[in-house]
Order: sequence, then structure tokens, then C-alpha cells
Amino acid sequence: MSEQKPSHEVKGIVLRALRQDCVKAQICRKVPKCFCSLKVPKNTVASIILKWNKFGTTNNLPSAGRPAKLSNRGRRAFVREVPKNPMITLTEFSCEFGTSYAYISSPELYSYTEGPEFLLNRKCFEEEFRTHVSDKKWTELDVAQHRAHAMRLLDGLEVITREKRLKVSRAILYMVQGTFAECSSEAEVQHWMRYNIFLLMDVGTFTALVELLNMEVDNSAACSSAVRKPAISLADSTDLRVLLNIMYLMVVTIQQEDPADSPEWRATRETFKTELGFPLYNNEPISVMLFGMVTKFCSGHAPHFPMKKVLMLLWKSILFTLGGFEQLQNIKVRKREELRLPPLPEDSIRVIRSMRAASPPASASDLIEQQQKRARREHKSLIKQDNLDAFNEKDPYKSDEPREDEDDNDDNDNSMDAEPFPMERDEVMPPLILHPPSERVNFPKGLPWAPKVREKDIEHFLESSRSKFIGYTLGNDTDTVVGLPRPIHESIRTLKQHKYISIAEIQIAKEDEFQKTPLSGGEEDVEMCSTELLYQGILPSLPQYMIALLKILLAAAPTSKAKTDSINILADVLPEEMPTTVLQSMKLGVDVNRHKEIIVKAISAILLLLLKHFKLNHVYQFEYMAQHLVFANCIPLILKFFNQNIISYITAKNSISVLDFPYCVVHELPELTAESLEAGDNNQFCWRNLFSCINLLRILNKLTKWKHSRTMMLVVFKSAPILKRALKVKQAMMQLYVLKLLKVQTKYLGRQWRKSNMKTMSAIYQKVRHRLNDDWAYGNDLDARPWDFQAEECALRANIERFNSRRYDNNQRNPDFLPVDNCLQSVLGQRVDLPEDFQMNYDLWLEREVFSKPISWEELLQ
Repeated sequence: MSEQKPSHEVKGIVLRALRQDCVKAQICRKVPKCFCSLKVPKNTVASIILKWNKFGTTNNLPSAGRPAKLSNRGRRAFVREVPKNPMITLTEFSCEFGTSYAYISSPELYSYTEGPEFLLNRKCFEEEFRTHVSDKKWTELDVAQHRAHAMRLLDGLEVITREKRLKVSRAILYMVQGTFAECSSEAEVQHWMRYNIFLLMDVGTFTALVELLNMEVDNSAACSSAVRKPAISLADSTDLRVLLNIMYLMVVTIQQEDPADSPEWRATRETFKTELGFPLYNNEPISVMLFGMVTKFCSGHAPHFPMKKVLMLLWKSILFTLGGFEQLQNIKVRKREELRLPPLPEDSIRVIRSMRAASPPASASDLIEQQQKRARREHKSLIKQDNLDAFNEKDPYKSDEPREDEDDNDDNDNSMDAEPFPMERDEVMPPLILHPPSERVNFPKGLPWAPKVREKDIEHFLESSRSKFIGYTLGNDTDTVVGLPRPIHESIRTLKQHKYISIAEIQIAKEDEFQKTPLSGGEEDVEMCSTELLYQGILPSLPQYMIALLKILLAAAPTSKAKTDSINILADVLPEEMPTTVLQSMKLGVDVNRHKEIIVKAISAILLLLLKHFKLNHVYQFEYMAQHLVFANCIPLILKFFNQNIISYITAKNSISVLDFPYCVVHELPELTAESLEAGDNNQFCWRNLFSCINLLRILNKLTKWKHSRTMMLVVFKSAPILKRALKVKQAMMQLYVLKLLKVQTKYLGRQWRKSNMKTMSAIYQKVRHRLNDDWAYGNDLDARPWDFQAEECALRANIERFNSRRYDNNQRNPDFLPVDNCLQSVLGQRVDLPEDFQMNYDLWLEREVFSKPISWEELLQ
């Protein structure tokens, strides 16, 4: 129960008593009267007196630290609406109730070491602004004056002097940051950020920034200077950081849609999205240029590149141009309609949102300890499931050891409701404990996923049935059932009822047809979408790009040890002067760990987005990228990442909320202490790290699905105990992809493993999609026999090379298939361009080669 608020009369009596000379006497005489006559608790009066003695006022003072992003009004709205729809996401809630959470810019762009540069940007802007406008603030000007000053700043980017150009760039960065000195709240900063960014976009600032970035990337003097330096710091990448900050904020802000946007802003967004995806900047998409910066950094030629900012801009550019997971789902539905395929059996995003996390399987030591606790514990009455859910959600990531109250419910796989996990959002509010028993949402009983069957599975089933009952086979015939028993007929009918034809199967069949009939097949109609243009841009150097991303991921992984030959990814976070006090060292340590976590988050999101979009565009594009990831040891790298205390990683508190933008430029900062840095924020877990873990698990699933050779790599690297430890994280989406990875290798782990992990087997059965006739639990099918794995990989590689050669390599076409002109008149009538020196000496050539040589007319006529 909250403390009762004292009335103004109580405050007045206490304050009058305190103002008089005999303070103690007055308090002793007045306090009993006031709380007796007004029926106010004595503790309330005592707290007022204590507050007066300590602060000299009885007004409510602001609390220390960053204020809650969710106001009391917003929290009451959550309490009213979330129980009606517990699976609602923050973006949906924001759109419905008009909140502005979706537009909060990510504070992860800036490191805490860059804090002093906010005031430097403001100074540069004000010096430039006051030379033209002296009597008004930026927020007081009209649209025409805003546009005129933006044009002046754009002209200033074209000066030759580097120092002047950097000063103008900082002024533009201050505009993009929302001219925060003239704002009184974070919401006001967000408003002016959005307005200023669309203004700068309208005058053509982004094109000028791309040209400047190209110039800085090709700056050989800066690269050679950085290579010679023994230690690289934040000052070596100042120009690049300023440009990347502006470009990132412009991409992220324009990407966000607002119902209140004007038609001009919406048109600007669509135009910008098209320009980012098409090769308009330097004849290549912006993503290809950023990939080039990544490879140049990893090769050691440019160690001063701010790699975190490059990767974040690359991620947001791909996300904006290609689309997120909801856009992917829409594209998939549209393509299936164009190919006249049946609709999807369910929406995977909705199914995952409705799933609930399961209790982690207990180890042998946990079971022994659990039995001892149960022997000592008195008999307890049964607890309702709703109360248990609410209890478990209080601190689901508190420790690796199971809690006492969890031990009673190990047999219940639904001990905790799932939290909706948005894959494309940077800032997420933690789920509230809202489970009124009368308003629970009832989901239909049964398995969450509809079963699927491939055409290949039906063929195998019919072949085995025919050879058993009839004694002969019919090849790929799936319609003839003559001579088979009636139960087999019903089985075939059930299998065909759940048959699923994927877009990839259609694409592979079309590619095989093109390869078989290169002349009669005609020209392929390739849709030049953003995904196709991006693949064409990165195709020549895709293996190098994948190796570079995995190198940075290895350097940023918490399990990797510092080596002399590893790349330095801390160039854009280390200050020029190293810390001298304990507090500064702790702050830098938090900044470095946060820096690595953000890099892992960006790389995992880039790889997953590319894999999903390439697979939907053409399956061989996906296979090409996936194969080079496998060749670059992506599978053992991800397993190495998860071979740690994953609970500690997800509950890590490597953030200082009061130093995040825009809070740090709007409010007065409280004094930081070693205790406050060590305590961190109040969040029970870090969404950033959970996001990264789920992305990496999804990448691992993409690489190993239907690839038995890669599944054997999971078995060889002993991934089962590593993945089983990851099940301790009670998040439904993460558990789903862990269980998928365990399912594909169960048939290779042996009977003893399956016998001792029956709870995991049960969770797989409940949560993972069933493939009819898939003998995943016992391994009796032919696919479990590991003898053609190398041939399978080589055949896939040959198919990929033929696809890339046919569609993209026009110079390497087979000469046997090129058209030949057999007409003598046509060949002799062709115009041949002769070189200039030959035309000048044509008479000499005729004399030497024609007139001076005898001609044997008899041989010519024969």
C-alpha cells in the first residue's frame, strides 16, 4: 500500500511549528494535536518534519537517476489494455494510444567517451548560426529561414579546408540531434530531430554526405598515419564518426513511419528508400560501400575506421531498403500467390508471439539437490497456475540454479508466459506482471504448428510400401496405389493433405529447366528489386565480406581471448588519455563491454536479414552466402559464443542510462559513483543481448536446415550440452530455436542421450513443427546414414556456380551456345573499325601484303 499523502493543513501546522523559536517544544506540543484531530498517522507528520530538516522544503523533489520512460498515465493504460491482449507489442500499443516510444532514437550509436562532443557540436552550430541570425533561436524561425540556413550549411560542406568542413559537419550533426539546447524535454528533442532531418533531406544533404564519406574512405594519408600509430584512439576517426552519425540518424528517423507525417514527408521516405537500394551513389548501393569499409578495416589497411558505427549504419540501411520480418512475410505471401501455391498454414510471427516459455530441463546435480529439498520441505497446498506465472515473471533470469518454487513444477513446461519479442526494435519495455485470472486469453489446445510434408517424403513412403507389399517400385509416381492395402491409402491421403511446396522448390525446378534447355528456355524474367541489386553488388566479393564480418564477430564475442594478431575493434571507444581514477576505469570498462555487445547485435542482425531476403529472392543466392559462412567456420564460432554462462550474458548491465542520448543533453546529470556504475539499471535482463542470441540461433538454424553434413558438424563440436544450457533462458522464441537445433541432431546423439533427456524430447514435441514421416527421435531413416555428406556439399556448390555463371557472368558463357553467322555476304559486309595507325599506312600495307606477293590462281580456283 502506498504511503498516505499528507494534507495541506498538516503541512501548515508542522511548518508553523518549525518556524517558531522553540522548535522542539512546538513539535512536541503540536504534533500530537495535529495527527489526533485530523486522524493522520504519526509517521506521516514525522516524515514531513524529517524532510524539512534535511532539504528545507516539503515539496516533492526530483528523484535521482533517469526518470521512467513510462509515466503513471501510460502505466495505467498498460494495466487496462494489456490484459485484454497480452501479446500486443510495444509498437502496436504506441500506434494505438499515440505514444512516442517508436521514435526514440537508439542511444547505442554514441559511446560514453563521445559525451563531450555534444557540447562541441552545439558550439559549432551556434557560431555559424549567429553570423546570420543574431536575435532569434532556431526554434523561433519560420520554414523559409530554416531552409535558407540548411542550404548555407550544405554549401559549407564543399570547402577545401578540412577544419572548416569538419566544423560545418558538426553544425549539421547538432541539427540532426534536435538542437537540444533549445529543448526542455526528450519528446521535444525527438520532434526537432525529425523536423530537421526531413529538412536536410529535402535540400540534398545525404548525397553530399555520401561523397564526403567516399573521400574520407579513400584518404590514403589518414590510413597510412593510422597504420603507423602504436595505439589508435577516438581522435583518429573524428571526421568519419561525425559523417556516420549524421547518416545513421537520418536513415533511422526517415525509416520510422508516423501517421501524422505530411504527404511530402511520406514521398520523401519512399524516394529515399529507393535511392538507398539502387546504385545511385557512386554507381553502387550504399550497403556495398559500407561492406567495402568493413573489408578494408579487417585487412589492416584502415584500422582507424569506427567499425561500430559502420556496422550499425549497414544494418539500418539493409533493414530500410529490404524490409524487416513483417515485410518479409508479406513478400512471401505475395510470391506464393504469384506462383499459385497454397497459402501459408499459419503466420509464424503470430504463432511465436503466442508461445509460452518452458521450464529448463534439470541436470543430474539439480535433480539430486531437488530431491533433498523435497524431503525437507513440508507439504504445501497446490498453487494456481496464474499465481505461479506471476511469481516466475518477477525475476526469470536471477540465477543459473532453479528456485525452490520452481522445483515443484518441473513437470509443467508452461510455467512462464512468453514475452513478445520484437526483432526490429531497439528499445523495449519489459513485460509487466499482468495476469488477472478472469481475463486470461485462452489459446486453442493442441500443437502450435501445422505439420508439413515434402514431396520427397511422400515418394520415400510409397517406394518403401511398394517394395514391401508388391515387390517393385515406380520411381517418382505418387498417384498409383494399386495393390497397396487400404491403411496405406489413408496414410497417403493424410500425407498429401499436409503437403507443403516451398518457393525454393519451385525456384530450383525452374533453374534445372534453364540448365537443361539453355536455348529453348528463353530469357529469365528477373525482378530488379532491392534484394537483387544488393546481391549483384556484393557478389564479386561476397566471400571476403562474410570472412570480415565473422572476424569482427569473433573479436567482439565475450568468450574470445585477446590475441596479438586479432583486429582492434575498440578504436572508436578508447579516449586519447587513459583513465586515471577508479571511477573513470569502471566507466570505460562498461563502455567497452557495451561497445562489443552492440557490434555483436549489428552483425547478427545483418547476417540474418541477408540470409532471409536472399532465400526469398532466390534460394541459390541464400545457399551461396550460407556456404561461404560455413567455409569461414561460422558454425563453430556461434557455438563458441554460446559456450559461456548465457544467463550472465543476457542479464549483463553494461549501460549507464543517465549518459544515454538524449537524456544526457536535456537533464542535469547526477553525480556518478562506483556503486551506481556497479549496480547498473533496474532492468532484469538486457534486450540487446537477448536479441543477439536469438539472431545467432536463427542463423545456425538457417545454415543447418536439411543439410546433414552441417548437422554432423553440430554433433562433432558437441553442441548438445551447449544448447541445452541455453534452454535455461526462459524466453519462448529463444527456446524454440534451441529446440530446433537439438531436434535435427537427436538421431545422431544415441539412445542413452535421448533416454536421459526425455524432458527436452517432450519440449521438442510440444513446440517444434512436426514433419510427418520424419523419424527424428530414433534415426531409422536413410538420411541418418552419413556416407554421402561430402558429395552433397559438392553437388550444391556446383549448382550454385552454374546459377551465378548463367545469370550474372555474361563473359563466361559457353561458346557452343553462342549464335553463329554462316552467311558469307553478311560476314563480308560487316563494318570493321581499323586502328588509326593502320589507316595512315594503308598504302604501304597493300604494297607489302597484296601487290608484292604472287597469287596462285589455280590453287585458289580449285
